[in-house]
Amino acid sequence: MTQPPAVTAQMLIRKPVAEVFQAFADPAVTTKFWFTRSSGRLEPGATVTWDWEMYGVSTVVTVKDVEENSRILAEWDPESPTQLEWRFLPGEGDTTLVRITETGFTGTADQAVAKAIDSMGGFTMVLCACKALLEQGVLLNAVGDAHPAGFGD
Repeated sequence: MTQPPAVTAQMLIRKPVAEVFQAFADPAVTTKFWFTRSSGRLEPGATVTWDWEMYGVSTVVTVKDVEENSRILAEWDPESPTQLEWRFLPGEGDTTLVRITETGFTGTADQAVAKAIDSMGGFTMVLCACKALLEQGVLLNAVGDAHPAGFGD
């Protein structure tokens, strides 16, 4: 590799940009499709903890910048920090393209690529779950069902 990997996942969501932006900024919505608990909203300068209680894991997220209804820039996982950027691009007919990019993967080339691949799959799942919730009112529980107990690795 000549540079660390970067991953981007994106999804068109057929809802207005303000509603889609709030789905990621407001944990009252995000906990319905991604993590199970958050210590606060994604807003400029905030440091919040996200919990996935079903897996017994959590991470700290530091918000670097927010452009309302347009962009969220954050860093997560203080032990091996990477940068996250959400872009919310308004489209015709009250549609929004959500683009999530993660950069800064570290470790050996094999480790960085493995982390990037895992992240890409995770963000794709999160975007699908968000789309189902906002467009259809369906709680997919995709993140909670991704690694069910009793099935091994």
